[in-house]
Amino acid sequence: MNCCVVGLQWGDEGKGKVVDILAANSDIVVRYGGGANAGHTVIIGDERFALHLMPSGAVRPGTTCVIANGVVVDPEVLLGEIDGLAKRGIDILSRLLISENAHVVLDYHKAEDQLRETALGRDKIGTTARGIGPCYADKSGRSYAVRMADFRDMDALHDKLEKIVTYKNTVFHALYGAEPMRLDVIFEKCRHYADRLSCCVTNTTRYLHESMDAGKRVLFEGAQGALLDLDHGTFPFVTSSNASALGLGAGCGVPAKMVGKFIGLVKAYSTRVGAGPFPSEQDNAIGDLIREKGHEYGTTTGRPRRCGWFDAVAVSYSARIGGIDEIAMMHLDTLAGLKELKICRSYRIAGDETTFFPCDASELAAAECVYETVDGWEGDLSHIRDFNDLPETAKAYVLAVEKLVKVPISLVGVGPKRSEVIFRG
Repeated sequence: MNCCVVGLQWGDEGKGKVVDILAANSDIVVRYGGGANAGHTVIIGDERFALHLMPSGAVRPGTTCVIANGVVVDPEVLLGEIDGLAKRGIDILSRLLISENAHVVLDYHKAEDQLRETALGRDKIGTTARGIGPCYADKSGRSYAVRMADFRDMDALHDKLEKIVTYKNTVFHALYGAEPMRLDVIFEKCRHYADRLSCCVTNTTRYLHESMDAGKRVLFEGAQGALLDLDHGTFPFVTSSNASALGLGAGCGVPAKMVGKFIGLVKAYSTRVGAGPFPSEQDNAIGDLIREKGHEYGTTTGRPRRCGWFDAVAVSYSARIGGIDEIAMMHLDTLAGLKELKICRSYRIAGDETTFFPCDASELAAAECVYETVDGWEGDLSHIRDFNDLPETAKAYVLAVEKLVKVPISLVGVGPKRSEVIFRG
């Protein structure tokens, strides 16, 4: 059965761990969206792998890894991951495929990202400044875009880059007074990227369809979370791609009907990085405690994450638009030690109570959470492998969330390691 794993909150839900677990029974793992602004962490024994562009299945020997057309590829980051894995005894180049249609993040994208955020000042969106948004903008604009396929003809690429760099320098100087970027530096970097990565570039859509026709099991991996989806998230405080399950088809050329199961990832609480409304945020001692116990700092940037209570309104919305069949809840162990826990069951907006998530940022900012309160629990959960062995109040918490989001919770994470999970059903 083909399967898709996607985050249902604002990202950082623990997709890396779950994809790694499911990859044990998959032949191919596909990353279909986002860029190096995403961070997926996999912990095996005492080893920690932080991946940004590479599909999380990379640490599983024999698994083919596909970076599909919906991803914007930063070759510098990707090569760093390839070399980092090689140093730890993991060969990925021989089983990595990159879509020829994937767009490339280059130096001028990162410069534009940083210049724009600085110019916005207090109104900045809170991007990772990795050039992701500007690259997607060039993709939509079509005129000044570089794709992985362009690495096959360096003469043609030089001519294209000359036009692009001239244009970017003119705009950057006019808007920001920035120093000009050098064409020769950018082109030589591209030559290096082409030398090392061209062997991986192919038509991944054709590869995926032929593989599925041959009975191969494919695992599709989302990036960020559904509430950061460009079209269905909390715009403008979103990413630049379709980060929900709805991005699957456009991101890799495989229709949703060819995927047998959609699994949504959540934390047992809520987190968010960067600016934007966050109704259940706890900017207090509770939020600080969750952050420290859950090690809530960005895999990509190291930024502290904003933390709050579980928001069932937001998650039920993400599950509904994504056609989610099952939910994996991570970080249940992080909540141990709190005397009571709260779950947001609805919003009160302008005096009216609603259980449907409003994507409009101004409306969401005005939302007041209506909470259910449940008892907490004590103790270490990491050794528990049977749901019935959890403390009664921990089981009650999981079941309360399940009832509110109306999707079965089939997996519960009780620690950071690959083995520290509880399977239900």
